Amino acid sequence: MLSVGYCCNTRRCSQVRCLAWSVYSSSHTSSNLTVMSLKGKLALITGCSGGIGAATAVVLARQGCSIAVHYNSAAEKALALTKTLRDISPDVRAFKFQANLSDYDAVRQLHSEVVEKMGHPDILFNNAGATVKAIGRMGNIQDVSVEDFEQTWKVNTGSSYLLTQLCLPHMLEQKYGRVVFNSSVAAGIGGVVGPHYASSKSALHGLLHWLATRYAKEGVTCNAVAPALISDTTMMANATDETRRLIPVGRMGLSHEIASIVELLVTNAYMTNKIIVADGGMTPSAF
Repeated sequence: MLSVGYCCNTRRCSQVRCLAWSVYSSSHTSSNLTVMSLKGKLALITGCSGGIGAATAVVLARQGCSIAVHYNSAAEKALALTKTLRDISPDVRAFKFQANLSDYDAVRQLHSEVVEKMGHPDILFNNAGATVKAIGRMGNIQDVSVEDFEQTWKVNTGSSYLLTQLCLPHMLEQKYGRVVFNSSVAAGIGGVVGPHYASSKSALHGLLHWLATRYAKEGVTCNAVAPALISDTTMMANATDETRRLIPVGRMGLSHEIASIVELLVTNAYMTNKIIVADGGMTPSAF
């Protein structure tokens, strides 16, 4: 409580201002745990060769974070990104790692290779996702086979679960860790792809709520960003005019706008158990 009940005494007002500045300064020192530099940290970002993954890699690298760049098939883009990241700072290490995330053995191999080459990740951004097929808001569920369903869940949910399992022991040992899931507004409203995709994303929410509650006191935060209709991504490369009209702000989102949210979730130690929705106003609040 900084107020002293009156402000007519110049000397007393000066004292209050000094006290306020002291409180502010102490909460913004480099040793503060709420907002911190990422220098010396390592982030593993899946689906990192373009779109939200690449934009997030650049944002984190600017804070001194080294990046393990995962990709599936876009090897040239992944290689170009590693060069861009290294150019940001001599303190930033960046290497590319290939893995098909629908194969759990490949997911385990990805983690093993990252640890061997760069060390244990301090930050995990489960960003990679697949639609497999799109039937739209008014499609027929019969057009999505159970095989399509399982493949979608393997990439979007299963690989994220497994990578989190693999990364957590080191995070717990050092009493620091950041786990972020790239969900979707589809998790809350159904979306424009189909039930297989929407359900795979909503499952991440239950997962993060359990993780966040279980490991918060051990220095590990767990959150998600839920974007909608991001234009510079493969998924929304051919969005229809009907889809665009769903967005109240009148335009689609951009990858760097989502990356800034991930940066917040990674650098703020007080934020955990949260789903941040970034959808141009499609939903009135979090779901």
